[in-house]
Amino acid sequence: MSATSTDRPSPAAAAGTAPAPAEPTSLRWRRLVSSALELTEVRWASVATGLFALGAVAQVVGAPAPVWWTLYLACYATGGWEPALEGLRALRARVLDVDLLMIVAAVLAASIGQVFDGALLVVIFATSGALEAFATKRTEDSVQALLTLAPERATRMVPGGAEEEVDAATLVVGDVVLVRPGERIGADGRVVDGLSAVDQSSVTGEPLPVAKAEGDQVFAGTLNGAGALTVAVDRAASDTVVARIVAMVEEASATKATTQLFIEKIEQRYSVGVVVATLGLFTVPLLLGAAFEPTLLRAMTFMIVASPCAIVLATMPPLLATIANAGRHGVLVKSAVALERIGAVTDIAFDKTGTLTHGAPRVARVHVVGELDEPGLLHLAATAERRSEHPVARALVTAARRQGVAPDEPRDFSSVPGRGVTAYVGGRRVDVGSPALLERTGGAAGGGGAAEEVREVVRTWEDQGHTVVVVLVDEVPAGAVALADQVREGAAEAVASLVRLTGASPVLLTGDNRHAARRLADEVGIDRVESGLLPDEKVAAVRALRATPESRVMLVGDGVNDAPAMAAADVGVAMGRNGSDLAVETADVILVRDDLAALAPTVALARRAHRVVRANLVIAAVVIAVLVVWDLVATLPLPLGVAGHEGSTIVVALNGLRLLRRGAWT
Repeated sequence: MSATSTDRPSPAAAAGTAPAPAEPTSLRWRRLVSSALELTEVRWASVATGLFALGAVAQVVGAPAPVWWTLYLACYATGGWEPALEGLRALRARVLDVDLLMIVAAVLAASIGQVFDGALLVVIFATSGALEAFATKRTEDSVQALLTLAPERATRMVPGGAEEEVDAATLVVGDVVLVRPGERIGADGRVVDGLSAVDQSSVTGEPLPVAKAEGDQVFAGTLNGAGALTVAVDRAASDTVVARIVAMVEEASATKATTQLFIEKIEQRYSVGVVVATLGLFTVPLLLGAAFEPTLLRAMTFMIVASPCAIVLATMPPLLATIANAGRHGVLVKSAVALERIGAVTDIAFDKTGTLTHGAPRVARVHVVGELDEPGLLHLAATAERRSEHPVARALVTAARRQGVAPDEPRDFSSVPGRGVTAYVGGRRVDVGSPALLERTGGAAGGGGAAEEVREVVRTWEDQGHTVVVVLVDEVPAGAVALADQVREGAAEAVASLVRLTGASPVLLTGDNRHAARRLADEVGIDRVESGLLPDEKVAAVRALRATPESRVMLVGDGVNDAPAMAAADVGVAMGRNGSDLAVETADVILVRDDLAALAPTVALARRAHRVVRANLVIAAVVIAVLVVWDLVATLPLPLGVAGHEGSTIVVALNGLRLLRRGAWT
């Protein structure tokens, strides 16, 4: 068994360095400004704002009208050409775009001499568009930046101990690479030699370096500390954690949540309604004898303040920001639809083996009969099992080494599936296998009493939920070994966090026996247990949990047998590191590093995203309602209408952007 984190040196000690200092606030702001200026929308909005400011100054100081008119019209051109082009493209596709409504209103304002008001509309509309583009870019950059972390070159070890520099993209499963101190790791893999501390914050969100030793997983793009590591590649470049994060977030970006689909469905009808109402608000008063200019101004103001810009931006930016934030912490949400469902989860069901446990047995207890002691029994059993690839064999070999007894090379090894192995160790025949081996010991000298003693131990341990193997030496029972699956670190804390969050205890759904299931459930704090389930029975159990209309079920699993139940649940969550391909494909959410502790923050973040979406919709609807009523029953100045409408759009965009902050993940 590899050392646990408590047995290893602290990250700082292993790395030999202190954690890097936090980025200065001034530098962070300069980087954000630089990133913003890379956007075309931001550049044109900045130019339009400058021209508008010059025009306003020229008008205030009494410059000739052609001067400030020219500056305002230049503001129209720089800030309005892109939304005008987008609006015309949409119109060709028989779609009435909000951009076109804004540009028409600005042009009409200039046509009646209100060039200042029209230019103000263009500036604010261009600025809100630039902020929207910046928010979207920040969401994309937070994920795409992961790709740039992976180094382009890696040092591959070749037979004979030589080294060669190769393209990291050409590394294949089975290659062994050398990672020197301070280098970024070029591929996902497992450490085969060396000790160091690795900064994994870019992939897992862990704030401090993590100690890595033989057998530990490392990820491409993470930063090695002061020690050298030899890593065996176990994923191709296209399948690394960072590549999967990017691919799945991009796929999620292409999907649309239910709320978003509803908004898009009504957007066109609403926009047509705004145009019809605007025409009515303009023509009816004219037919009744109203003056032309104030009537047109009121109609334009109505068209601006009634446009659904903020409502359109209320939904997708917060959801995509949430998906990106979860991706940074090793949780891949495949779609916006899945994110909506996560936030509504009321019940959570867990698979047992490979999900709440590591899925690999370990030796829990040893009972010896006869002249052998515990190390001696483990030595014989581990030597007999040394050539076997069975998980039980690996557990016995690990336990023997932990006792300080290294297995020898067995002779005449043979294996019978479902029964066990036979080998000769030091001239003695050793059988290791299921308790069924005891059935053939009755005739052996001394076998009867020893067999009965071992049978009693086997019954007791199996009632306690253990898997038991027996050891025969020269066909005489020599002892029994109890094996238990190891509970994942933090499983109990993860379950407790989910109970606090949902108010309901999770359910354990497993194909394992009742005793083993109950023992595991007690260890992690689960009250409800359904054991001995076949895959179709797991599906039935999930459907039973969904029996009430308000129930929303999340199933967390890892195996092929969990995939049908994942599909039946509202949300399926797969263990990404060791989960089966079918489970990963079926799931809506993937825990990249099998970290159950990430479940509760994911649910909490999804719920926060829902609250932000609802708040955005309320803000947008209230602002539109207030401004529309104001314009209809009184006189709403065009600049104030523009500022109120576009201001709400900016507020909605920035509100969604908040979900990208690391502080949003709690």
